[in-house]
Amino acid sequence: MVGRRGARTGRGWDASPPAAGGTGARRSRRSADRTTSGETTSDGTTSDGTGAVAASRGRRPGGADGAVFDGVAPGAPVASPRDEAEAAREICLRQLAVRPRTRAELAAALARRGISEEVAAQVLDRYDEVGIIDDAAFARAWVTSRHTGRGLARRALANELRRRGVDGEVASEALGELDEETEAETARALVDRKLRSARGEPDAVFRRLVAMLARKGYPPGVAIRAVRDALAAQSAEAAEFAAQIDADALADAEGEPPER
Repeated sequence: MVGRRGARTGRGWDASPPAAGGTGARRSRRSADRTTSGETTSDGTTSDGTGAVAASRGRRPGGADGAVFDGVAPGAPVASPRDEAEAAREICLRQLAVRPRTRAELAAALARRGISEEVAAQVLDRYDEVGIIDDAAFARAWVTSRHTGRGLARRALANELRRRGVDGEVASEALGELDEETEAETARALVDRKLRSARGEPDAVFRRLVAMLARKGYPPGVAIRAVRDALAAQSAEAAEFAAQIDADALADAEGEPPER
């Protein structure tokens, strides 16, 4: 019985003999192992296994002997806070790298990043002087791009410029380059393109297309005439419906004075 129990516990005939010195020797070896592997030494510090001693958990190395505190030697110069004006310039340049911006858009971006109004004004004034910011040029380019690319009319373009902080007089100047004839031609081109895939009765198609032009900022009179003329050229059925449309009366019903 004893033999079997000894075999199960590892203390029988196959058990390793106890180390010399008994329990105390084993403890000494464990202590020595911890010391060489970076564990606590007798003076409360730890070794990294190469002989260098570092602080134990909860203590910071260093002191009057010139050791390093948190990676900075005593007396080393500390970096000053970033210059606010430089930070403002970097913010502006990142914004302008995406697309042209108005002065108001850049001012809003600077305010969101915590730049003071005084510093923001100085930086933006300088950008005005050198032509990096030019709201008039921005407005002209915006009108051309959005009218050509999206078919937006003057009313919609005016709203977009106002939301971007462009001065009303500057916006009016830019919008003045888009005349009524060009606006009407663009409206007709938009309708012709939509008619290629339009389905349904002429009256339903008429309402949908007028609504589409209204969303793009076209006045009721321009929208109604563009759709009526496009329907008249599409088919006999659509032309018959279009002949019954009184564009001036419908525009007047929408609150727009009839065209003179």
